[in-house]
Amino acid sequence: MRVYVPLTLSGLAAAHGAGELGPGPLTAYAVTPGLREWYVSDDIEELEYAALSRAAAASLRLIAALPEEPRRRVVVAFDVPDGDALGDPDGGLDPDSVGEVRLASAVPLAKAAAVHVDSDDAEKDVTAAAAALGAADHGDDDARFTVDGAEDHELLWFGVQEIPQLLG
Repeated sequence: MRVYVPLTLSGLAAAHGAGELGPGPLTAYAVTPGLREWYVSDDIEELEYAALSRAAAASLRLIAALPEEPRRRVVVAFDVPDGDALGDPDGGLDPDSVGEVRLASAVPLAKAAAVHVDSDDAEKDVTAAAAALGAADHGDDDARFTVDGAEDHELLWFGVQEIPQLLG
């Protein structure tokens, strides 16, 4: 099963230094039955993109909580055995947890399939989205529009061997 772990750039740096993401449990996003029902698609590529997008939104939340954090979303993709990813926490369709899974233990960074990171040109929109997130959560339509502006940026794909360049 492909899982997407939301991080920040400093979280990626720490994982790179340690050689692993952890300790567990780790929150990740995957194609779960709840995500399939929420997204209403049978196309696995579309479903994986939806899981990646959920992880990118979780990365934005991490960034919003850390004022000194660089304003670029980070998601690391791993392939793990199905039994290692424990499904939707409440088994329901809570929009805040659809596709969310837990990894019980640390995951070696060398086993990552890819690293997804915002490009430099997304920083302005990610900064604005992080600042607007609280208001968007409380129903402010203008703030929601600002948050959606960050979601309009596609995360770039990088191989694990490119992490040092991303951090440098």
